[in-house]
Amino acid sequence: MNKIAFIFPGQGSQQVGMGASLVKENESAAKFYREADEKLGFSLSQICFKGPDEKLQYTAITQPAILTTSVALYQAFMEKASIAPAFVAGHSLGEYTALVAAGVISFPDAVLTVHKRGKWMDEAVPAGKGAMAAVLKLEKEKLELICEAVSQEIGIVEIANYNSADQIVISGERDAVVEASKRAEAEGARKVIPLAVSGPFHSSLMQPAAQHLTAELEQVHLADGRVPLVSNVTARAVNKRDEIIRLLVDQVTSPVRFEESIQFMIDQGVTVFIEFGAGRVLTGLIKKIDRKVKTLGVYDAESIDSVIAEIGC
Repeated sequence: MNKIAFIFPGQGSQQVGMGASLVKENESAAKFYREADEKLGFSLSQICFKGPDEKLQYTAITQPAILTTSVALYQAFMEKASIAPAFVAGHSLGEYTALVAAGVISFPDAVLTVHKRGKWMDEAVPAGKGAMAAVLKLEKEKLELICEAVSQEIGIVEIANYNSADQIVISGERDAVVEASKRAEAEGARKVIPLAVSGPFHSSLMQPAAQHLTAELEQVHLADGRVPLVSNVTARAVNKRDEIIRLLVDQVTSPVRFEESIQFMIDQGVTVFIEFGAGRVLTGLIKKIDRKVKTLGVYDAESIDSVIAEIGC
């Protein structure tokens, strides 16, 4: 029997139209969008289904939009599938979707929390002062040394995401990110791609957002997980409420250890990863980490049936 992990994407997977076809065919999925609209006090569903894209890209909207779409896809899948994952995991924001799937936090609490989280992340650093960039094909040790040197000489720049051996994301003050990008190319990086993001996420500059989140999570009901979560911060499994809260706060200012998280699950016997989201961002990354594992994506009603047929559940 295959050991399966459910994974959930973060920012970057959003696209106008996500969830639109699903809600026409599945009432349970439609209910999540209605709940989100009611909880947030604006029509998140219409922004997901019809845009405009500029609104969907605003972090405080992007985060609940991705979470709602992923939860709706997950619920529609679970109505048809008879399967219990060995682990759940998410990339940054996706960790909250994973916690909904694990029974740690309710969907209404999660959608409001990530809306606030997005707002606090945008407010932490003035617009235009921060930046992020993806560095391709450079050893992590070299990039870490570059970030340390530039942080001492110019300004803060840190590793934000260890996505795969071929892709690491840096984050920090704009001038420092630009300089680190130049040095990475000089050291042999195949390419450095500036990211279209609103702030320097997963860096120490996000500390104000982490402080807000600490206070917020104290007010939200969270439970122990029914399924172990593989944490972005530690790349290890956790299911105790208090530790989950601490790690969610730490995650805001810490790098996402996605490659290590996937490798941990593979080492624990996982052979199939199912991504629930509008795109296929994470399945692409996983294939770069280990081509031998099976990766499947649930992104609309049709893909639900094809994934169930594929894994025979």
